Amino acid sequence: MVMGGSLQAQCVECKDPMEFYQRDFETFYRPSNLPILNNKIASANFFDPYFGKKPQEIALPDALADTPENTILNYFSILRDAANPVEGKGAGCGTIGNATIPYPISYQFLSPQFQKSLSFDEYMKTYENILHINLIKYHQVPVETENTVRYFVELETIEGTDKQTGAFTYYYGFIDLEKVGNQYKITDIHYFGEDFLCAPYHGWQWDAEGNVEIRYGDWCKLIKGKLQKTQNDYIIRILFDGTDGYEYCIVFFQLTNGTDLEVAQYRKTLGGTWIPIHMNLEDCLEKSIRAFYIQT
Repeated sequence: MVMGGSLQAQCVECKDPMEFYQRDFETFYRPSNLPILNNKIASANFFDPYFGKKPQEIALPDALADTPENTILNYFSILRDAANPVEGKGAGCGTIGNATIPYPISYQFLSPQFQKSLSFDEYMKTYENILHINLIKYHQVPVETENTVRYFVELETIEGTDKQTGAFTYYYGFIDLEKVGNQYKITDIHYFGEDFLCAPYHGWQWDAEGNVEIRYGDWCKLIKGKLQKTQNDYIIRILFDGTDGYEYCIVFFQLTNGTDLEVAQYRKTLGGTWIPIHMNLEDCLEKSIRAFYIQT
């Protein structure tokens, strides 16, 4: 064994130490190859002006939230390296990423009204045990509420475990935004965890075509002829002719766990324009059940 001398001299394969810090560390953060979309905060100095400030002392530059898309991308870019560990669970290391520094900043993306119903402490709890966030999908979806913009998002997160090993967990959700002054602020957020065992063991409801055949066909008796399916990346469209004379398009987003999630319904007008609609398919099911018992 060679003793003494520098580490550089002892290791014939060692290179410039700065090359280590210039590497792409994504291989350590995620198992999938989906592009990461929350990468807009590139400067390491971004958080410096906000360090140590309380949420109410922070004012966001308009450019961070001047469009709904910028709000979504910048919100999750700020949260990307945030970590809110809980006692007894971890990922096998000490301080992670930017720790809790980003949360007072991200909280300011919420509208004043939303902040009244969700205190900063409650907001922090919604991200408990989340140690890293990758935004892997986002897409605007129709919403009935006037002056509201709604986005679908899918998140790939790392969570701590009691075994002190990080676990990848996936969530999808919907985020509502409204324009407040010169900025688009978040007015509501709903996240749902993804299950990686349900789809293989439960049939039609997790498959776009089967879902439409059962709910729109068997329940509502609305399908005339065959379904037409198109898929572009994770966006699935199921088109069919309706028994009422209209054409329909049902849009699904395919989640990372392989299940298809319905996000929109469209009907083509006589003039050839697709318009978003909202059909309560549970009403069809109830009517079908009542008709069945009446006949029997």
